Amino acid sequence: MTEEYNYDLVVVGGGPAGSSAAFAAAKNGIKVALIEKENSIAETVRTSGVTWIKSIKEFEIPENCYHPIKNFSFASPNNEVTISDSIATAAVLDVRKTYRWLSEEAKKLGVDIFVKTNINDVIKDEEQNIIGVKGTRAEEKITFNSKVVIDATGFTSTISKTMGYVTQWERFGAGAEYEAEVENADPDTWWLMVGQEYTPAGYAWIFPLGNNIVRIGVGVGKPESNIDPTQRLKEIIEKKLGPIKKLGKITPIEFHYGLIPNDGLSRKTVYNNLILVGDTAGQANPLVLEGIRYAIKFGRVAGEVAAKAIKNKKTDETALYPYEENWRNAIESKINSAGKVQDRWIKLSDEEWDKELDIIKELKTEEFLDFIKADFGLSNMLKLAMSHPKLAVRQLFNLVKSK
Repeated sequence: MTEEYNYDLVVVGGGPAGSSAAFAAAKNGIKVALIEKENSIAETVRTSGVTWIKSIKEFEIPENCYHPIKNFSFASPNNEVTISDSIATAAVLDVRKTYRWLSEEAKKLGVDIFVKTNINDVIKDEEQNIIGVKGTRAEEKITFNSKVVIDATGFTSTISKTMGYVTQWERFGAGAEYEAEVENADPDTWWLMVGQEYTPAGYAWIFPLGNNIVRIGVGVGKPESNIDPTQRLKEIIEKKLGPIKKLGKITPIEFHYGLIPNDGLSRKTVYNNLILVGDTAGQANPLVLEGIRYAIKFGRVAGEVAAKAIKNKKTDETALYPYEENWRNAIESKINSAGKVQDRWIKLSDEEWDKELDIIKELKTEEFLDFIKADFGLSNMLKLAMSHPKLAVRQLFNLVKSK
């Protein structure tokens, strides 16, 4: 027996991009289904949840969903630098709580949420355009007919792959972390640790959550390195490398593992009746491989554009293109510039990383934040170069400008 449903919009994937798209579409008055394969929203955590206070305020995320950060510390094998601010400008999200809040906000507007529903195929019309999805729920077949589908399945890009529009990401980050209770946690400070002894082609981190809880992790760039991030994470904890030794006794609570695309904005993200958003669209900052703020922001744009197209009874690629135009105008040049800096970072030796931290030390707090957030507006970078006559900073500016 097959269950069959009819919706204006079907969103596949209950992460931040999917829930945000469903929320915005329902707010614009259409009938929406949000489909998640796990037993509950955010049953499995795959990200550290680092983001920025400015974005949190924009999205009206409740204060109990995040822990604010004032200080940004970097460690290389033989150097350390800390940049501080008087107010919190970054945050570490309670990922599970945040994602569930996003989905509940969608549900309040009438979105029907289907969990434990595994979508594994698409429905096409005679012209081979997508007009729905199908899969299984509680071992029974289930079908969703719709006018538009939003693929928010993340790294796996299930719908787009099934349609034959995309292939697997060639470059990506693989991250492993423990959420752990520690003896000594600085609740105001995050640590990023760089260099070969921590991890090649990536970085390690300590992100505080308050109450002596931290996330300790390792990210590795693929295919640049064949290192297993889970094994390297265990090694650096056992050796108590760098800032990790300051934590004292470490008691793991939960293990997280995730993949994030690092191919840049290489994908087309609209087709007839289909929109790609979030990690499915490759919308990630390559410098620290964070993308939750993009997922929420452009998820909402996707939902608004889809709703408008459905109401106008025209859902082809042209009608959906304002979504792609929006995100390209907002972040394409910045992400491309950040990718150029990342390419440089990947090639640095430990000694060069020690010197790179001296460049970071020169930056004011707001300059550092623009830099690490991949806010590479030309005016920002020009101001940076003029403020810092040091040769290395000027070279950085020229690198970004040439991109």
